[in-house]
Amino acid sequence: LSTAVSSDPTLMEFDYCIFILYFQVLKADDFFPPWRGQQQMYKLDIGWPKNSEHFTGQTFCVAVDSLHGLVYVGQRGDNVPKVLVFSEEGYFLYSWNDTVEMPHGIFVWNTAIDSSVWITDVGTGKYGHTVKQYSPLGKLLQVLGTPGNAGSSLIPLQFDQPAEIFVEETGEIYVVDGDGGMNNRLLKLSNDYKEIWLTGTNGTGIGQFKIPHSVTLDAFGRVWVADRDNKRIQVFDKVTGEWLGSWSSCFSEDGPYSVRFTANYKYLIVAQLNINRLAILAAPPVGSIGDCVMVHTVQLGDETKPHLVDVDMKSGAVYVAEIGAQQVQKYVPL
Repeated sequence: LSTAVSSDPTLMEFDYCIFILYFQVLKADDFFPPWRGQQQMYKLDIGWPKNSEHFTGQTFCVAVDSLHGLVYVGQRGDNVPKVLVFSEEGYFLYSWNDTVEMPHGIFVWNTAIDSSVWITDVGTGKYGHTVKQYSPLGKLLQVLGTPGNAGSSLIPLQFDQPAEIFVEETGEIYVVDGDGGMNNRLLKLSNDYKEIWLTGTNGTGIGQFKIPHSVTLDAFGRVWVADRDNKRIQVFDKVTGEWLGSWSSCFSEDGPYSVRFTANYKYLIVAQLNINRLAILAAPPVGSIGDCVMVHTVQLGDETKPHLVDVDMKSGAVYVAEIGAQQVQKYVPL
């Protein structure tokens, strides 16, 4: 309050009333946020891809290179190319297959001078149980783990069916391990592949996992993990690995399979495979994780089985890898 106002008790009382009224308006806005009652948020892009006949196996994962306008698809099957590359317009460009056995998760990492593709391989043959880095054309650059050997949770770089990877701009790496194997953990590595922290064992308690299946980061230094078989999302501090909270109320029907943020970080896109649904959740700002709030859902066709998703951080488009329908579909924001 100004000096003139603060010296007059009547004016002070009037300003106090205005302040209370303003506070109540803010509270009302918090209680009825702008997305309340919002209708359809996404629509299917029926023109993507242009060449769907290139999907010849089960499409398990998809990654968007927003910088270069590319979409990478990982698929499984005998005698099929394991990685397909499309343009963001949907045109098939090329494929590659070397040293990839059973892709599970895929992620594109861009630097100022280069880009690379990271793949988690859950195969049990000579290439499996690894996390691998490739050039955009499929040249193998780096292998984490021991190919063909399932690992112990006590050894950081020994994986057992690693499910997904997320790489920051700094090169720091987050891996959820594994997709049904012995390990149930979240691992953070430095850009030279040294352990920074590791958390998680098999179980239902705080910080424990039953198939940690997907991992992503928000803009506020938090790591979000789809704890699939515990039917919850758990959240951790990216610097320390400290547990920050969890959401379970949104997943009574089916556990979360995939977690990705929208381009503006206002919402979290979650794939639920068994009920063929994308759930759109309100993302909490800095501070408390709070309770899970489902804003909207996108109901997919029967038996499409959405497995993993990715978001184009420029256009906001959502790409869904569907192992039931054996395709990737693109949804664009309205």
